Amino acid sequence: MTTLLTNLNAQDKVPTNKHFWYSLETSASPEAIWKIWTDVPNWKDWDTGLKDASIKDSFNLGVKGTIISLENRKSKFKVVEYIEGQSYTYKTKLPLGSLYVKRYLTTKNGRTTFTHEVWFKGLTSGFFAKSFGGKFREMLPDVLNNIKTIAESI
Repeated sequence: MTTLLTNLNAQDKVPTNKHFWYSLETSASPEAIWKIWTDVPNWKDWDTGLKDASIKDSFNLGVKGTIISLENRKSKFKVVEYIEGQSYTYKTKLPLGSLYVKRYLTTKNGRTTFTHEVWFKGLTSGFFAKSFGGKFREMLPDVLNNIKTIAESI
């Protein structure tokens, strides 16, 4: 079952601390990227902002999990959009708002392009974008390069 949350068409917008993304191309297969993305306990191996992550079931639409930041902030997340082998979006509730992370990939001419897109929604979106958006945005190139390195070594 697939639930489509939104089609943001990030490439048509200008990134801000409230809504931003980063894409990277790799010679690794889309399956290698997908395997890394859906292996939640190992997110900490490539996400420079995470201390730990876990899920309660297999990775799929509706699965719930927990992430722990390097600062020991514990947050729950839920996968709210899922297209097997192509993309998923998870939502983390914030006070009077939410943080969304969408990960998607495409292939062309034997190359895989993968993207992490992040946005804040709700009454407090401006506050959280100002507090955390810049830091999260700054980390994305390193995070995607870490994924690329792991995927290309598989």
